[in-house]
Amino acid sequence: MCSLVNLQKIHQGYPTETLVRFLKAREWSIPSAYKMLMDCLNWRIQNHIDEILTKPIIPADLYRGIRDSQLVGLSGYTKDGHPVFAIGVGLSTYDKASVSYYVQSHIQMNEYRDRVILPASTKKYGRHVAACVKVLDMTGLKLSALCQIKLLTIISTIDDLNYPEKTETYYIVNAPCIFSACWKVVKPLLQERTRRKVQILQGCGRDELLKIMDYESLPHFCRREGSGSSGHSSSGSDNCFSFDHHFHQQLYSYIKQQALGRELAAPLKQGPFHIDVPEPDPKGVKIVKTAIESQLHKTGDRNGLSRSLSGLNINVA
Repeated sequence: MCSLVNLQKIHQGYPTETLVRFLKAREWSIPSAYKMLMDCLNWRIQNHIDEILTKPIIPADLYRGIRDSQLVGLSGYTKDGHPVFAIGVGLSTYDKASVSYYVQSHIQMNEYRDRVILPASTKKYGRHVAACVKVLDMTGLKLSALCQIKLLTIISTIDDLNYPEKTETYYIVNAPCIFSACWKVVKPLLQERTRRKVQILQGCGRDELLKIMDYESLPHFCRREGSGSSGHSSSGSDNCFSFDHHFHQQLYSYIKQQALGRELAAPLKQGPFHIDVPEPDPKGVKIVKTAIESQLHKTGDRNGLSRSLSGLNINVA
């Protein structure tokens, strides 16, 4: 049964604005928005999401490995207070832990954003800040990234169903040639309201991004042409993907601190925090897989890559 406490974790003191988010996500259909909100509340209760920030990923070396392979971090804020989350799409390998750990880490960042980052920004800027902006770095994007479609679909599904309208704009930077082929496939599959949020910037996007944020808030891969998002391209203090960056240090310390009270009742256990993941529509998954394979083989034929593409296994099941 859904409780007011669970609902409060979602709206964080702004119930009207939260209802509007769910209405937007369901094209202003009240019955659909109501069902979406109830499903979200039930998902949170069944999976104990309210407690996820008391479940640190241990040992710390495991968490460091996740940070080295799931490249995401907070680089700063826009001039109007929106948190800037940087995501290294092209160089994330997701090969240092199980899927469950990556999903847990993603949800923990969502919850930390909603419970800590956004309320702090709201207080600092004197107005309600309910969403972030995301800068997606495509440096190093390769065909092998398709092997991660299953995990990325899980994360995307969780966000779509349980954290609607939490991203103001998606900025895509450092896009290689292969990105255009993938984008031709993905773009028609996105809802119109989502497509309107996507902006593909030239090069590292520095000049355009400086219109909405200060230089200090730029992700490290946007500060100069060709900088890329390599986890080893800059120091931990500058590289917001690094476990040594102050955002990840604060996040990890916060979770460990929240866990202290729980530990008195029961010692912390190693192992991922199990979360039930909604299954994506099988028909939609099949369409996506077929479309991507078709577009990539067209690209391969034009660039003499047909042989290398023939053995590519796209796992979306």
